Amino acid sequence: MALVFFKPCVPAFRLPATKLKSLPTMAALNNFATANHQPKRKLPILLFDVMDTIVRDPFYQDVPAFFGMSLKDLIECKHPAAWIEFEEGLINEMELARNFFKDGRPLDLEGLKNCMRRGYSYLDGVEELLQALHRNGYEIHAFTNYPIWYEMIEDKLKLSTYLSWTFCSCKIGKRKPEPDFYLEVLKHLDVDSASCIFIDDRMKNVEAAINAGMAGLQFKNADLLRQDLSLLGVDVSLYKQTQ
Repeated sequence: MALVFFKPCVPAFRLPATKLKSLPTMAALNNFATANHQPKRKLPILLFDVMDTIVRDPFYQDVPAFFGMSLKDLIECKHPAAWIEFEEGLINEMELARNFFKDGRPLDLEGLKNCMRRGYSYLDGVEELLQALHRNGYEIHAFTNYPIWYEMIEDKLKLSTYLSWTFCSCKIGKRKPEPDFYLEVLKHLDVDSASCIFIDDRMKNVEAAINAGMAGLQFKNADLLRQDLSLLGVDVSLYKQTQ
């Protein structure tokens, strides 16, 4: 409703200068109104690991097949630190290619990337669960140990439809289960740790989350995760009932 001002017929009353200084400005009133009408942040915040929690990890089957060797042989001949450094953002993919194998043999980098790209897919039932959580208004973040190749996952599967790629090891420079990584997440989110639920397929990462004060769930499959989240009070229904 618009306010209408009339010119007074009597001399206007003037407040003393000291009183005028104590009155709130229009900008202050507007800021107060805005702050009191901001939507309340929906809790809990959901923190998802990605590989083998949301997305199939091609490393264990597809990558050994690409190199024509068993997983055991691959682990024995690859450099023990190169992939970890790649995940932490300490080296780029060209440096990874030079250091991937301990004996310095050449790496078909583009072939490996194409192999990985083909192998990325949603785990059964997980996309539907993410869709439900997203529709129900939950704040969802990726909390993952992965290199810049997470962009290949995004290009293929469009995870950003449901979550934010906020906490990737290659961007933060830390890896799970390092306690500092969890503290960095909590600092960024600016919430109490009890307001977060962490989901990961690896128990050591779940235990680190619990030690940081979060609720922790070990992922086994989408149906069990749906049940576990529901027990924690998370609305996992895909369709809202109408009156």
